[in-house]
Amino acid sequence: MIRLVCTGSGVVELDLSARKPGRGAYLCARKNCWEEGFKGNRLEHALRTKLGDDNRQTLVNYGNSLGGRS
Repeated sequence: MIRLVCTGSGVVELDLSARKPGRGAYLCARKNCWEEGFKGNRLEHALRTKLGDDNRQTLVNYGNSLGGRS
């Protein structure tokens, strides 16, 4: 599982140490989980924030770099 955290400045970051402060959400380390997380703004809802275009693209790129579809 990979933790994402919404920082105090409203930026969503990877939290590989799972120790950063802020509201967090977990996604599995498979590409299809990340695709599902971005459908219908599910990730934004879980983190109670609105992703900026640059922030969203950074996270999408990371998700696309992951393997596994099942």
